Amino acid sequence: MPLSSYLGDNPILGARVYFHASSQIIGNVTIGNDSSIWCNAVLRGDVNRIVIGQGTNVQDLTMGHVSHKTPDKPAGSPLVIGDYVTVGHSVVLHGCMIGNECLIGMGSIILDDAVIPDHVMIGAGSLVPPGKTLESGMLYVGRPVKAVRALTPEEIAHLRYSAEHYVELKNDYLNGLSEKHKI
Repeated sequence: MPLSSYLGDNPILGARVYFHASSQIIGNVTIGNDSSIWCNAVLRGDVNRIVIGQGTNVQDLTMGHVSHKTPDKPAGSPLVIGDYVTVGHSVVLHGCMIGNECLIGMGSIILDDAVIPDHVMIGAGSLVPPGKTLESGMLYVGRPVKAVRALTPEEIAHLRYSAEHYVELKNDYLNGLSEKHKI
């Protein structure tokens, strides 16, 4: 069952949210309107909260988790993802903050207290270390990430386009159109 409670916390879904039957959305997770959670993705909001904005897609095999609250760190490390974000396949997001209109490349890892501001592209396979704050409007790659260059206006526009494409795709699934294309 994709939606599970944890200690009385239940996932809260906005309007027109799509989640695949193989995904797991557990506990204190809030997902905004028109977002999508794809095959075998896990969002485990058990010891802290996960908040996902509107029009965001979390693709296949992605794992999102959090760090618990402690006396030294009363807020812990929640996972907060903004609006119109594309999270690629097999990404690990742990207790980090991601702004609006970002693209997180396949296989990337973003660790506790990292801050990804609006309009950032993270190249596939990259690692954002704990506590690192990136700069808006940049392309980052590597392990650990390094800024490669500023994004062009076309690339920044493509960040929104990528997320909007997934809004259309999830609408096809919600409307049963995927059934028409079965072989």
